[in-house]
Amino acid sequence: MSIIESIVLAIIEGVTEFLPVSSTGHIIIGSSVMGIASDPFTKMFTVAIQFGAILSVIVLYWKRFFQSIDFYLKLFVAFLPSAVIGLLLDSYINMLLERVDVVGYMLIIGGLFFLFVDKVFASNETEPAGAVNYPVALKIGFFQTVAMIPGVSRSAATIIGGLTQGLNKRTAAEFSFFLAVPTMFAATVYKMFNYYREGGSFGGDEVVLLIIGNIVAFAVAMLAIKSFINFLTRHGFRLFGYYRILLGIVILVLFYFGVELSLV
Repeated sequence: MSIIESIVLAIIEGVTEFLPVSSTGHIIIGSSVMGIASDPFTKMFTVAIQFGAILSVIVLYWKRFFQSIDFYLKLFVAFLPSAVIGLLLDSYINMLLERVDVVGYMLIIGGLFFLFVDKVFASNETEPAGAVNYPVALKIGFFQTVAMIPGVSRSAATIIGGLTQGLNKRTAAEFSFFLAVPTMFAATVYKMFNYYREGGSFGGDEVVLLIIGNIVAFAVAMLAIKSFINFLTRHGFRLFGYYRILLGIVILVLFYFGVELSLV
């Protein structure tokens, strides 16, 4: 992987991680087009740069993120389902991660749902906003487990989970950002550990690429989060739905025409 390739992937990660469009689908296309998708370092890199993305959440929301033990306990409760189910179904999840076609289909299915989701939860924006208590946090956490299916989008799953619990779009999106911090940190540590355990190298070149990738992902994610919140509250999910459908179709066309695409 070159420095330019690391920057491109970091931009993709920073833009798509917190949007309900599946960062996985974009990483598949980006890394495959550059011909580096099958490289073990690339697979680890695309997860490790999530660390830079989650730092953007902490910086943007630092007053709310460092507020109380109760806040952290709610995040832990929401994180727990993914941690437990992820460990129990690890082999099955890895099998799904080999199915690029699953990503395409999930993007399209989610996109179709997004065309109607604003109407389904329209009352959330007019009635008093719900609050994130422990039962709500746990339910959102179970929604997050659906994102273990590649192409679903962690952001989409958790935001929709929040909407089902009476949260308005802004509150649901912000809790989704907060929940990303423990979830993505755990995924980063786990992926880097496995990469090292399987003989991967963390030499000078690799460290430089990781530093550059995380810095770029951090800066881009800062802009993406701010823009997303404003866009979501004003325009809703419909445009994201059309975009997901288009991206899913592109991935499936490439897949069925024999273009080599790699996810893990």
